[in-house]
Amino acid sequence: MSETTAGGDAGEARSRRLLRHVRGSLAVSWRASRASFVVMLALQVLVAAALAGQVLVVASLLDVLLGLSDGSGTLRSVVGPVIALAALTAVTTVAGGLQVSVRRVLGEHVARLMAEDVQAVSTSVPLEQFESAVFYDRLQRVRVNALSRPFQVTQGVFDLVGSTISTVGVGAALVALHPVLLPLLAVGGLPLLVTGRREGRLEFGFKVAQTTNERERIYTNYVQSTRDEAKEIRAFGSAPWLQSRYRELYATYLVALGRHVRRRALTHGVGNLAAAVVLAGVLLVLAWLITRGAVSFSEAGAAVVAVRMLQGQIQGIFGGVQQIFESGLFLDDVHEFLDEGRAAAATAEGVAEPPAEFPGVFARKVSFTYPGAERPALQAVDLALRPGEVVALVGANGSGKTTLAKLLAGLYVPTSGEVRWGERPLAELRRAAVRDQVAVIFQDFVHYAYTATWNVALGRSEVPVDHERVRRSARVAGVDAALASLPDGYESRLSRMFPGGTELSGGQWQRVAIARAFYRDAALVILDEPTAAMDPLAEHDLFSSLRATLDGRTALFVSHRFSTVRSADRIVVLDDGAVVEEGSHDELMALDGAYAEMFTVQARSYLAGTSAPTSAGSDDGATARDTASASRAPSVGPNGGPHGTSATSTGTPRATSAM
Repeated sequence: MSETTAGGDAGEARSRRLLRHVRGSLAVSWRASRASFVVMLALQVLVAAALAGQVLVVASLLDVLLGLSDGSGTLRSVVGPVIALAALTAVTTVAGGLQVSVRRVLGEHVARLMAEDVQAVSTSVPLEQFESAVFYDRLQRVRVNALSRPFQVTQGVFDLVGSTISTVGVGAALVALHPVLLPLLAVGGLPLLVTGRREGRLEFGFKVAQTTNERERIYTNYVQSTRDEAKEIRAFGSAPWLQSRYRELYATYLVALGRHVRRRALTHGVGNLAAAVVLAGVLLVLAWLITRGAVSFSEAGAAVVAVRMLQGQIQGIFGGVQQIFESGLFLDDVHEFLDEGRAAAATAEGVAEPPAEFPGVFARKVSFTYPGAERPALQAVDLALRPGEVVALVGANGSGKTTLAKLLAGLYVPTSGEVRWGERPLAELRRAAVRDQVAVIFQDFVHYAYTATWNVALGRSEVPVDHERVRRSARVAGVDAALASLPDGYESRLSRMFPGGTELSGGQWQRVAIARAFYRDAALVILDEPTAAMDPLAEHDLFSSLRATLDGRTALFVSHRFSTVRSADRIVVLDDGAVVEEGSHDELMALDGAYAEMFTVQARSYLAGTSAPTSAGSDDGATARDTASASRAPSVGPNGGPHGTSATSTGTPRATSAM
């Protein structure tokens, strides 16, 4: 392929991309607010027509004024052109002011629509993408550019249309004065087109290069101005370092910005200098035409006005093209993100409906590796959650408990192996329908800055709020009295971020989160460290009633407090991403493995006057285990009988610190 052919193909591809951006942006603006779109376009045409009319009126006015000077005209003949010029000037000014207001409204409509598109993608892409820094960089760029760039393209098109209409009108008047003037002015716009494209590429490259710096600046500023971080910053005196880090990041950014601005200003200056040279040439040609008698004085005056207007309109045309081109580069990034996000969400989504009755969830040789990680978080895990079972997950920090909980809930897709919903692989099922049967509360649950009612009702937000069910869920979680006693009861806003808001204690917040899970009324309940902020008595009360509260539902809960896991039907021990033991409390204690060691260390810490055993196999450790085991009756299964599951050990226990 020749260079000429390759260059032609590249130019054609750019033209197609530009047209695609124009069509797409106009469609977004039209969809966002048709009324504002129509008014905006009408005002643009009105201003353009008024500008063109002013040129003709100026020529007429100059003729009349010259008639007054030589005595051939009357004062009455001036009134009409003066009124017409004043009216056109008023129309231009008023319509221009209205354009600013309508443009602002339409811009907000477009920003809202694009924000909803980004939200739809960011809340539906596979959860593991949020473990990638590359994803966060792209999300940051898209969140900023998606709100403004589509409307900037639309605005560029409007400017282009208005300037073109004005150019046609004013240009026609100028051609009538002398045909050579218009082509000369048009040539003056070409440098602006070339340098405008260059400016667009510079801006896009700069924004991409500064994305990570911008994200860290936003984060460093954020942690210095939020309630949760405020107490630790003061306690550790870390404000000076954070402020220094912010200054350092901003200094790096400002150096890069200065370099970028200089390059862009130089490019901009070259284009406008070339346009100014052409303008000077046009005016010299006009002066030459006057000396030759080809143009009368009144025509020359109108031509000067037309030339000045027309130069502005031609610059507006090429400026509109530049704006479309520059914003188009950012829109490529936006559309690519949205398209890839939708494709990823669709890939992870099955089409089959899950059974109406919960069939149990089963992990089969499931492994999972986080994006960018060298080691897997889970390795060939087998686990069954059968209908009606209460299963506990225990293990050291970092053993993979939360990761496994997310996989079973359908929030993560396994790297290898599969999660089955009954007899069907989870990947074949419609994910939203599966999640409809699951309630999950994680250790880092969300404190919503909304009312207490909505903090509970968001457990099932797709249906109208059932206030009685909200109260019932709060009572089960043990937080009804606390919420009812707030200044506005359940309608109190649970955040001091907003006027009239209030705040809860850590334990109360945890109960609200648990109430949210109960409100969902799901067949499978997953509780990841649900009582970490509760005192031991509150935790005991909650778990004492857990089986009655579940009312036959399946439950998986993760906990570091072994007093809570003892009542589970089965206890699964994770170590370094693998299941090493599984069984009831009594069976695992008899196995004398990893679970027995962890339980003994924690039990010893509650015995006054004694110290923790030096090893799991010591006599003191055995005595503690015997004492702890004898202090409770054998655990029972969901039907009231003793457990029939035998304890199994699939790995070598390792020394584990007290939890």
